[in-house]
Amino acid sequence: MPPVMRRMALGVALSLAAVLAVHASSLQISPVMVDLPAGQAATGISLRNPGDQPLFGQVRVFRWDQSGDDDVLEPTEEVVASPPLIRIPAQGEQLVRLIRQQPGNAAGERSYRVLVDEIPNPENNTASGVTIRLRYSVPVFVEPPGQPGTPQLTWHLQRDAQGWLLRVSNRGNRRGQLSSVQLVTADGRAHPINQGLLGYALAGRTRQWRVALKEDIDLQAPLKIRANINAQPAEAGLSIDPRQ
Repeated sequence: MPPVMRRMALGVALSLAAVLAVHASSLQISPVMVDLPAGQAATGISLRNPGDQPLFGQVRVFRWDQSGDDDVLEPTEEVVASPPLIRIPAQGEQLVRLIRQQPGNAAGERSYRVLVDEIPNPENNTASGVTIRLRYSVPVFVEPPGQPGTPQLTWHLQRDAQGWLLRVSNRGNRRGQLSSVQLVTADGRAHPINQGLLGYALAGRTRQWRVALKEDIDLQAPLKIRANINAQPAEAGLSIDPRQ
């Protein structure tokens, strides 16, 4: 992989909530997902500090891609954050603008991640480098012209030496946000795979996740997946390869 590419384990940072907050002094971010229409050059996100001490941070934008079981973040100048360094007073707010450097129409949906890192007060930080206290991640999508596209998902379950893999291929022209995923067996019983947000299958990409299934589940065909796709309930067929 070229040096410019960075693979970042997003983990909890990928989870979405109405407000991103971990403790009393944590940052609150709104909105938690940004859709930038075709031709629009800029938008903004609001950062609020509910604590009683100033909050310092850095804001960076990365191009977001996917490869197998990884979310890949690559530094980009296509979208920039202004200001990139923030100081939010206690009980204060800060607007961060997200600016497209080339605001023409995109050929297809483009995906980015805004990473907001809480850092110590730079004036009191004597250590070399940057120490990150907390990290927040906000997905940003730049839309192509015309009506919004749709995800077209195919689901496949495969077993290897480490266990089960759920692979989702998106042949559509819009991302799929996957949540509340259930495996539905031939007898109609639903078995939860993930209660909250599983993640995203970006447009034109394949993404896979390790999943835990009970050993006594009957995996005879036909099998189905039941999930919320972009917050809408959906059901689809599921193919399976049980061989290791």
